[in-house]
Amino acid sequence: AGGLHKFMAWNRGLLTDSGGFQMVSLLRLANITEEGVEFENPHDGKKMMLTPEMSIGLQNAIGADIMMQLDDVVSSLTVGPRVEEAMQRSVRWLDRSIKAHKRPTEQNLFPIVQGGLDERLRTISAQELVKRDSPGYAIGGLSGGEAKGSFWRMVSLSTDILPTNKPRYCMGVGYAEDLVVCSALGVDMYDCVFPTRTARFGNALVRTGSLSLRQGKYKDDFTPIDKDCDCPTCTNYTRAYLHNSVTKETTGCHLVTIHNIAFQMRLMYDIRRAIICNRFPAFIRDFMKTRFGKTVPLWIVDSLKSVNVDLTVPDETGYSVTPIEDDFQKEPNW
Repeated sequence: AGGLHKFMAWNRGLLTDSGGFQMVSLLRLANITEEGVEFENPHDGKKMMLTPEMSIGLQNAIGADIMMQLDDVVSSLTVGPRVEEAMQRSVRWLDRSIKAHKRPTEQNLFPIVQGGLDERLRTISAQELVKRDSPGYAIGGLSGGEAKGSFWRMVSLSTDILPTNKPRYCMGVGYAEDLVVCSALGVDMYDCVFPTRTARFGNALVRTGSLSLRQGKYKDDFTPIDKDCDCPTCTNYTRAYLHNSVTKETTGCHLVTIHNIAFQMRLMYDIRRAIICNRFPAFIRDFMKTRFGKTVPLWIVDSLKSVNVDLTVPDETGYSVTPIEDDFQKEPNW
């Protein structure tokens, strides 16, 4: 097929993952050894072995611009010796991946920081990866149900060690507030199923959170999801139409998916422009005011304080927040 760019007629960036996450999502069907991970086909029970070399070979054939090492992934809630075992094995598998990489001038191989929620292990992992002088680095093993206070501290620890002149990629992060916070902590890239997965349930992303278009209150609402959004969905369809569609057929979910991806892209564009124009702290305050109002989860307040953005101190408009203990706040508190 000539590689995935040609096959799907996409002349922009492509990133492929290694298959490592399936060690978590399909753990009961997997057996992890030093050689690699053996999966059991859930349909016919047949076994297949995925090694670091095989993963890199497949990604070389696909031709993605960025490809990930095969790492030994454990749940972020795992504790004990298994966490260190997985971290150390991931470093060894990285060296095997680098050796197997056949197109280093055409494709960028990113290693992945592991170590669970253990600061010592995360530090060792990040330091070992930096020694390999890779074109970019990923922060993995998070967004798996851990407390947000632990999440941001592991991200911050990782970015403090990883080079500032190379991309830092936080895997599996997609909530809007997480994108803003992690960008403030020094992250450059993200991926997440959230925008498309939540669209399948009729949830449209907006700066105040999300709209559950399945709710009856939208059946006579003839405005777009977001009047400031120029995506094809907001340009051509109303909330009323989408409400009618998402409750009966898949078309509405497809349209909400288009909007949600556009929302994420626009948010990242706005973050980037704010950084370039040297007004990112003001952008953060504006975002948090719109998203949360007067109360903001404590983990966000603490994480931003660590980079000298204190939301509890009034700005020139008088806006300040009261921290709340909950990790999540669904709607703004005006």
